[in-house]
Amino acid sequence: MNILILGGTRFFGKKLVELCLQNGHSVTILTRGQSGNPFGTKVKQLVVNRDDAVALSQALSSTTWDIVYDNICYSPNEAHQICEILEGKTKKLVFTSTLSTCEIDGTVKTEEDFNPYDYKVQMGNREDFSYGEGKRQAEAVIFKEATFPVVAVRFPIVMGVNDYTRRLHFHVERILQEQPISFPNIEAKMSFITDDEAAAFLYFAGITPIEGPYNATATDAISLKDLMGLIEEASGKYAKISLVGGDEKSLSPYGIPADWYMSTTKAEAAGFTFSQLHDWLPALVKTLVKELQ
Repeated sequence: MNILILGGTRFFGKKLVELCLQNGHSVTILTRGQSGNPFGTKVKQLVVNRDDAVALSQALSSTTWDIVYDNICYSPNEAHQICEILEGKTKKLVFTSTLSTCEIDGTVKTEEDFNPYDYKVQMGNREDFSYGEGKRQAEAVIFKEATFPVVAVRFPIVMGVNDYTRRLHFHVERILQEQPISFPNIEAKMSFITDDEAAAFLYFAGITPIEGPYNATATDAISLKDLMGLIEEASGKYAKISLVGGDEKSLSPYGIPADWYMSTTKAEAAGFTFSQLHDWLPALVKTLVKELQ
């Protein structure tokens, strides 16, 4: 297969490229070039700023793909451009979306909690919307405008040693340094997925005939209190938790007011088996504690 990946040089995008190469596919990555090309001659590289619609169109004008993965679409304008540019050029688009398309209201989220097919579109750039609203708008545009099959993969927070957002790292570092962390609700439960499993599901979404929105997360959820407990156990230090106030530096990037996790019944029915969160999370925490001590 001939595969194009927009955003394939770091974190789970990099893992996706590696997985496609391992399975013998021809891979082209499209990036701004800021993260280099870790794959060398194993892939073709197009260096383009996707915000430049003309340059993007020119870069993609002469090739067709079996699958296009878009990991870096954050707005309805970007979604409209990619649908327009890829018309007649791909057999399928897999769009990386997010649990942030759903409200944080304490209920377990299914794909029906956000319906992109009847969502009112408001065009704009990524700076015009919050992260979640930008992804909602992007999904709505893609499902309304695409003339080819589309899968929107909704991830929770993705974890991994090489997570450039360093959200889990934040908590480990604060506890190791005996600095306070503030949470609005430490009993709130969250779901997570590893970068490896995120890549594996994206690959699955591309090569199987599924279409539409799909949740993808490790099985089970964990409370933020229990997650801090894992770090305490691995580090031998107590977390200094603040449930009210706290300065901006102490605010947890996992700070949510209520439970926020998703069901994967739909993806499992399609044939994908997810990991158990508790089978890998303690080991990941221990690895980060060792690295950051």
